[in-house]
Amino acid sequence: MAKKKKDPIDSYGFKEELYDKAKAAYYCSPPRDFILFNADTFELLPQFKFKFDMIFADPPYFPSSGGISVQSGKVVCVNKGDWDKGLSPEEMNDFNLRWISLCRDKLKDNGTIWISGTYHNIFSVANALTQLGFKILNVVTWAKTNPPPNVSCRYFTYSTEFIIWARKKEKVAHYYNYELMKHINGDKQMRDVWNLPAIAQWEKSCGKHPTQKPLCVLSRIIMASTKPGAWILDPFAGSSTTGIASNLLGRRYLGIEREEEFALMGRRRREEIENISTYKSFRRKIADIVKAEDTQTDCFIMGEDLPVEDLPFLSEG
Repeated sequence: MAKKKKDPIDSYGFKEELYDKAKAAYYCSPPRDFILFNADTFELLPQFKFKFDMIFADPPYFPSSGGISVQSGKVVCVNKGDWDKGLSPEEMNDFNLRWISLCRDKLKDNGTIWISGTYHNIFSVANALTQLGFKILNVVTWAKTNPPPNVSCRYFTYSTEFIIWARKKEKVAHYYNYELMKHINGDKQMRDVWNLPAIAQWEKSCGKHPTQKPLCVLSRIIMASTKPGAWILDPFAGSSTTGIASNLLGRRYLGIEREEEFALMGRRRREEIENISTYKSFRRKIADIVKAEDTQTDCFIMGEDLPVEDLPFLSEG
């Protein structure tokens, strides 16, 4: 008689009443620092009883309209999928208000949220944040050092994206690692214009999400606004770049991704850095991490595993 294969989640030490909740996750890493759900944020997020230290979100920009761009030297259609089809201004405003409101409820009072976008959606996002009581701290301009060319030659090349950083409460202080940001910027105050490259080829080893962010951008965001061991939520996880950056930096991650194709990509990327040589290689390729290591080595130390009661599992009912 064949021996029954042990479910890897059995080794996590979960209490019996939490067992089914843990198994509901699409993927949970062995150290329990990367939890990924294949689900709809609007349906799943209200069920969590947990509050996160920081949220990063790269919501749909809704620009897909049959245009063209250049990727790897080839002209390609910019349509990314049905999830990114254009909405009316009213529909976009409603969408942003709904998901940001859900996220606000799951954010600690001293927590912050980062939201990336382009001119298609960023003004709607800013209005929603203000309407919901957030305090906008910065609007970072990410100036890509290697943007794709403008094929039509009828206007300036698109080379920037915007990332809004906001805290939950007007009068509750947030965390900002000012000294570290100053150090990695050559001992000068870091400005709100970041000259960083777009996604590198080595970041596509498990496939490529059409709006995948580079690890250099997420690493800077995470080091700037969280402490080691922090729980970070990404409600539109995509290929889980947020999760990979979190784990490279000693933070914990929970992601929600609706499309199974991309959830699987995120799982494979997390499994990839279980290999210690790959993990170290990735860290060496991110300039901010290399610079940070010579001044604040403790900014990457996560500490002991959390007790199971502190993991962000679903609430009862």
